[in-house]
Amino acid sequence: MKKKLLIDVDPGVDDAQAIMVALAAPNVEILGITCCHGNTPLENVCKNTLRILKVCNRLDIPVYRGCAAPLLARKIHASDFHGKDGLGDAPDPDAPGLELLQEEGAVMAMIRTVKENPGEVILVATAPLTNLAVAVKLDPTFPEKLKGLYIMGGNTDSRGNTTVCGEFNFVADPEAAYIVLNQYHCPTYIAPWEFSCRNALPWSFCDTWLAQKTEKARFMEKIFHYTRKVSQTEENIKEMEGNSGFNSCDTYAMAAAIDDTFVTESEEVAVTVELEGRYTRGMMVLDPVEMLKKQHKVNIMKTVDLEKLKKMLMDSLK
Repeated sequence: MKKKLLIDVDPGVDDAQAIMVALAAPNVEILGITCCHGNTPLENVCKNTLRILKVCNRLDIPVYRGCAAPLLARKIHASDFHGKDGLGDAPDPDAPGLELLQEEGAVMAMIRTVKENPGEVILVATAPLTNLAVAVKLDPTFPEKLKGLYIMGGNTDSRGNTTVCGEFNFVADPEAAYIVLNQYHCPTYIAPWEFSCRNALPWSFCDTWLAQKTEKARFMEKIFHYTRKVSQTEENIKEMEGNSGFNSCDTYAMAAAIDDTFVTESEEVAVTVELEGRYTRGMMVLDPVEMLKKQHKVNIMKTVDLEKLKKMLMDSLK
């Protein structure tokens, strides 16, 4: 039985890497890809998703247009890291047109897909959680029909990469993150920011990865050039706790969803999201001493099998 994945994204170069890993996984069936505002405006996100599927010859996978703005927060993007278009501003004159998007909206597609496959769908969320928050508000039974939820987002040590204490995906829509972490009671796995920094791969591996003689590798090298350069700046290395390495943030959540043995150490803990702090708005809050009295706990990833990650990445560009 193949794992049934529904993927919510905002490409973003690391989203592209995660999507390509999923497309190459032999044990995975992707039921659909939903698009959300985030690293770049929604129209770019939709276009980028189609670009990724085209280079992988998988335009048969349905792509849905989702939320263009956060629930309440001011809209932000990550053009300083991913380029203005989200994929390194690499020219692509033959990019697929947006007419290839499904007419059905992302949130309704999520609800329908999970209803049609109750208890079977793994939802992988690598974008701000706006689509997921709207889904549970429209259908409160949506989370309980999921097999599992894998999130890239949040932080554990109050180290920010967007604000002093906040990680991008959660800061981009704190209210949505709050809703999801408090109303999704399905098995939940989170790949937070600091964890991804501590499990970065060496840049020497990145060189080997991109040296493959394939169209996919040429595509990845082209879209990753800008972000890789930014990743190696002194400012970014400081953000990554001093780790100078290849941190494909979103791919950790995807790899965990694909392979149950990928995560080698995790912490089960109740979490929520701070909404009111001047410096801490959007920060994920861990409750190891159970002051919040929450029944539902999530699994916070701590260490992973990096050799398995390398193989997945290598396979994704073959």
